[in-house]
Amino acid sequence: MNRKELNPEAGPEAAFGARLRRSREERRWTQEQLGERMGFSATHISAVETGRKISTLRFSRSADVVFGLAGTEDTFERQWREIRHGVLLEGFPEFLGYESRAAEIRLYEVGVIPGLLQTPEYATVLAQSAVKRGAITDAQAAERVTIVADRQAVLRRTPPPMILAVLDESCIRRPLGGPEVMREQFTRLLEFAELPNTVLQVAPFDLGERRPFDLPVTVLTLPDRSIMSYAESAQRGHLERDNASVVPVLTAYHQLQAEACTQAASVALIDQLRKGIS
Repeated sequence: MNRKELNPEAGPEAAFGARLRRSREERRWTQEQLGERMGFSATHISAVETGRKISTLRFSRSADVVFGLAGTEDTFERQWREIRHGVLLEGFPEFLGYESRAAEIRLYEVGVIPGLLQTPEYATVLAQSAVKRGAITDAQAAERVTIVADRQAVLRRTPPPMILAVLDESCIRRPLGGPEVMREQFTRLLEFAELPNTVLQVAPFDLGERRPFDLPVTVLTLPDRSIMSYAESAQRGHLERDNASVVPVLTAYHQLQAEACTQAASVALIDQLRKGIS
């Protein structure tokens, strides 16, 4: 029998494949037996183990069910997401996993429209600007746009999460991608504000020193009512789970909401900007 030696150090896909083989052999299953349990062919199992084929979300979730990892911290799905999101800031892939399950999402953004509210055209302009700066490749830019679209699936989830979004005024004042891109983006914001499970507010420039955050921040409430916060620097993202650290962030967010424009005033401002685009 030809058995290819695997090198988990060769890359993230190789590490995934080696883990799959190790998990299978620990149970003394053949590739055929694992394939039957997962709903894939033995050839497909072999290709993933040896790195000739990249795993998919369905494959990863099936492996988690078969190996009893579903709902745990160290799943194949998490490993797959880390591979797929390798172009993103450290810490962000882990945040995405929690965001997709959150019961409530509170977000504050500065300078750009947040990903959950971006149109594909707006997201593409942002990604392509990073390509022009030499920060990422065209393929990585396309991946970023896909990730934005995937994240927005949470808006269509049943039941959907409660989403409270506060945008610094710079988000809507900064022109990006030309008039048509901004017009469509403003339309998307107005549609978002009309949803029954959303609140949209603008934090005006004249908030001044009363603005509690200098950087973007997100606070998630999970279905078990536990809370966590996520913030980014230029180098990495940080997910905080300790209540002693998260509660002050949540308190500051409530203060921000109290100081920001009402949703009615915010919608009126965005609509005025949309109508003023020539």
